[in-house]
Amino acid sequence: MVFPKFSVVAVAALLGLGTLTVFAQDAFVAPATPEEALTLRKGLMREDGGILRQAGNLTGDPAVAAMTKLRDNYKHIPDLFPEGSIVGDSEALPAIWENWDAFIAIADAGVAAAESGITAAQAGDAAAYAAALQTIGGTCGQCHQQFRS
Repeated sequence: MVFPKFSVVAVAALLGLGTLTVFAQDAFVAPATPEEALTLRKGLMREDGGILRQAGNLTGDPAVAAMTKLRDNYKHIPDLFPEGSIVGDSEALPAIWENWDAFIAIADAGVAAAESGITAAQAGDAAAYAAALQTIGGTCGQCHQQFRS
């Protein structure tokens, strides 16, 4: 079972590097064009998916880092969906802007769940951490069902 331990260590190291990179970079800058919005949001969604696939195996500081990154990403979601950004191979539906409040409510629920996950990880509360992950996964599914083609 060396491989699972290795992958957990590797993910933790990558999350740690990502956290350092986030602190070393300037603050988030909203996309300037619809094409940039599409590129940034696709990258964010891939990043979140990768974190969520591994986060259940994390504890301690790596778990806090994972939840912090998820929280920060969820906070940026509204900025990555400016009206008129259905370009290229976007899977976004017009329903996002037709139901903006519902879209934002899902993002806000993700932020709140990630904040709960941070608190749980800091406290070593595995059950609360797992519940936060489940809630975050649920917000992903809810958003994709309502707002993605």
